[in-house]
Amino acid sequence: MPKVIAIHSYRGGTGKSNFTANLATSVALQGHRVGVVDTDLPSPGIHILFGLEPEQTRQTLNHYLWGETPIEETIHDVSAQVGVEGAGKLLLVPSSVKADDIARILKHGYDVKLMNDGFRALVKAHQLDYLFIDTHPGLSKETFLSIAISHILILILRPDKQDYQGTAVTIDVARQLNVRKMLLAINKVYSSLNLEALKQKVEETYSETVAGVFPLAEEVVQLASEGVFCAKYPDHEVSQKFCNLAQQLIEG
Repeated sequence: MPKVIAIHSYRGGTGKSNFTANLATSVALQGHRVGVVDTDLPSPGIHILFGLEPEQTRQTLNHYLWGETPIEETIHDVSAQVGVEGAGKLLLVPSSVKADDIARILKHGYDVKLMNDGFRALVKAHQLDYLFIDTHPGLSKETFLSIAISHILILILRPDKQDYQGTAVTIDVARQLNVRKMLLAINKVYSSLNLEALKQKVEETYSETVAGVFPLAEEVVQLASEGVFCAKYPDHEVSQKFCNLAQQLIEG
């Protein structure tokens, strides 16, 4: 049965899109058919990590939500960009980066039910094993949908007091929406911190499983969104952590 995985954070700046791209790629590299949908319509960006330029993304999620094109026509195969071969497949539905399109979304919104219908159509049309939803930070009716329909919700937080408080609110909302499974991922952790102690503290605070603690690696910063890190540096510690988390999702 296909799994829908929502990747969310209460605040921006957590590295959510980078996290989504690396985790989706790690799953696809293990031979699975993976879709990624950029539902961060006000501030899209995950397409950059997959090497798609704006002129290559004329058909986007926006055009589907406005009834201008079937969602199947918004799909972009980015498998080659990240080295996915064989049975594996990595497909992306980007959002528009045009100022007018973003302004239209902010002013008029969109039909949330249509988004859900689109997710189902993608899974069926492309026989996806996994569908990753890169959400917009914070809480809104749109993110509530992504959270509610997901089989697994991964909440990303940094070791930061504002992140801790925002994550507490998000967890409470997710529980009220009866999310089937929730995992936490601590990102951008300084090397001076004790990773195991931090993991234990967060698990005790929220009574939820921390699936991974990801260090703030200089190599990740230096890449500066010029590609998916785990595809370029598969032997790096950070890439191995994504592989481990991907395995948890596959086995779980």
